[in-house]
Amino acid sequence: MRYGTTDVLTGVNFTARPGEVVALLGPNGAGKTTTIEILEGFRMRSAGEVTVLATDPAHGNENWRARLGVVLQSWRDHGPWKVRELLAHLGDYYLPYSSGRITRPWPVDELIEVVGLTEHADKKIMKLSGGQRRRLDVAIGIVGRPELLFLDEPTAGFDPEARREFHDLVHRLADEQTTILLTTHDLDEAEKLADRILILAGGRIIANGSADELARQLATETEIRWTVDGQRFVHSTVDATGYVRELFRKHDERVADLEVRRGSLEDVYMTLVRQFEAGEHDAAVRDFTEVAR
Repeated sequence: MRYGTTDVLTGVNFTARPGEVVALLGPNGAGKTTTIEILEGFRMRSAGEVTVLATDPAHGNENWRARLGVVLQSWRDHGPWKVRELLAHLGDYYLPYSSGRITRPWPVDELIEVVGLTEHADKKIMKLSGGQRRRLDVAIGIVGRPELLFLDEPTAGFDPEARREFHDLVHRLADEQTTILLTTHDLDEAEKLADRILILAGGRIIANGSADELARQLATETEIRWTVDGQRFVHSTVDATGYVRELFRKHDERVADLEVRRGSLEDVYMTLVRQFEAGEHDAAVRDFTEVAR
């Protein structure tokens, strides 16, 4: 994608499989929103090939769009409508289409229950709290049981209980073979939800893998905690296996309460982005690729 003489996306390559949850992470200005809008067909790319549900989004018709679900960071306000009325009205737009798959909109009451709005089903939208409106945004996005769902910061404004319920919903949709592309700044959420994580920086994908794969392959520091004769010790190292072996060689059975904590997704993310910003990205990617092999 190019704006004037500036490339904001270049060489972004990935595939998402049916039922896979893919998280797209990156700092502000990395190109996440532009990538998503190209995939949704809302923005035309400058070059390259894109296929979404066997269709080029630039030429996607109404039948194709009926197979997508989109949850934006904010939704147009339908204040005077009641929750049940709006979802029933939107569900009526989904009809059988030519691909042979019959759209099956969620039964309204079931959908309302799934997103946790049962007690508010007959309440006007203008009376909902911020978190309740966010649940409604999600309900609008999945009302047509999409094959592919785009979620842009979906749990913004959710309390911990609502967040946990939403995570259960994402897993349920994935079990039904819905492909989900998620953008979030909540790295803990990405680690919990995503089968695969893409880290975007400077318009390029600089990492692609599960949270565990990224942590292992990037060799971020691992924190080791243990006690010897009741005294507590903590040490960080990139060679956890070697360090633990040496620990037992020196202290043998005196080592107790051993904990090994591999670098988190946040550690991996911050390391990659800092390397990229420091101009060390190409070397980091070469090292990452060699370890992956």
